[in-house]
Amino acid sequence: MITTVLPTYNRAPLAFVKGEGSWLFAEDGSRYLDLGSGIAVNALGHAHPVLVQTLTEQAQKLWHVSNVYRIPEQEALADLLVDATFADTVFFTNSGTEAAELAIKMARKYWYDKGEARTEIIAFEGAFHGRSTGAIAAAGSEKMVKGFGPLMPGFKQVAFGDHEALASAISDKTAAVIIEPIQGEGGIRTLSDACLKGLRDLCDETGALLIFDEVQCGMGRSGKLFAHEWAGVTPDIMMVAKGIGGGFPLGAVLATEEAASAMVAGTHGSTYGGNPLACAVGAAVMRIVSDDAFLAEVNRKAALFRQGLEGLVAAHPTVFKAVRGQGLMLGLECAVTNTDVVKAAYGQNLLTVAASDNVIRLLPALTIQDADITEALKRLDAAATTLDAA
Repeated sequence: MITTVLPTYNRAPLAFVKGEGSWLFAEDGSRYLDLGSGIAVNALGHAHPVLVQTLTEQAQKLWHVSNVYRIPEQEALADLLVDATFADTVFFTNSGTEAAELAIKMARKYWYDKGEARTEIIAFEGAFHGRSTGAIAAAGSEKMVKGFGPLMPGFKQVAFGDHEALASAISDKTAAVIIEPIQGEGGIRTLSDACLKGLRDLCDETGALLIFDEVQCGMGRSGKLFAHEWAGVTPDIMMVAKGIGGGFPLGAVLATEEAASAMVAGTHGSTYGGNPLACAVGAAVMRIVSDDAFLAEVNRKAALFRQGLEGLVAAHPTVFKAVRGQGLMLGLECAVTNTDVVKAAYGQNLLTVAASDNVIRLLPALTIQDADITEALKRLDAAATTLDAA
């Protein structure tokens, strides 16, 4: 059957017409509990009243003007991000993939302006940084790059969490190291605080810039505003997207003044990036998610959810093997094929997301209610029971 939509996705036979909080309503009126949040995008759930109001008010004033002019909404969001992080400056994009492209350009241009031939970027096995040619070259896995060559040169991959391999790979040709503090697509794999600290030390020793990809694990998802904060270290450049727009397309690259020093007028641009509509919504998300009381609630809910998931692993050892992750970026390592678990969950009107390493991702809205956590555990238990009986 020919479809007018390019068939690059293996889509579930579901379509939704409305969302409220942690729930989605299908075309037939049935209700689904959403533990995917649009793959960690809907950080405040569906149709959050503050975001709806913000979007509506801004839509009645101004949508787009281009970066030929000052954009006050963009400046306001940049101020919020700089005040809350390591960064001195921000560039706004429309997605995490676009953020990856700028991070790569920024690192290489930094060394070019220093007069040093440092162009190599070290990445990690299992990584996902987007689907542009530069981002897939960074990831390097066969499933990402096969058939799309020749690839952008200058990338090297080492095993995730292997500090010795990284120390051997880094050299005076290394421009930067790029890493997700918690891998999402790679299977909810968390880099330890010790490894993040060691990585920062190694970059300081060699001069390489450190790029954190917090597209999926940032914006409160880990229980801190950004996941690297748990280790008490900071990057030179950071990629942000997904949750920052709460469902509206928005991304950003945050950087220190030094790391961004080579990115002067004319070195990068975006037609839509940082438009008034996106930045107004992003600022509303940022004000909510960066609040200490809000993050404390994320951690409380995460502990409640994780405790229940550990019980599921104990109750269904033929289906689940272990719980992974941090905050409300959780994963269940499966003893059966993870796509079978996703399908069984559909049968319980529960939405989860598959990942590599035979893991299902549980990425609920950060605003999920305790009762919905209880309901999610009940439905996961029912899904596992059907697989036990199979």
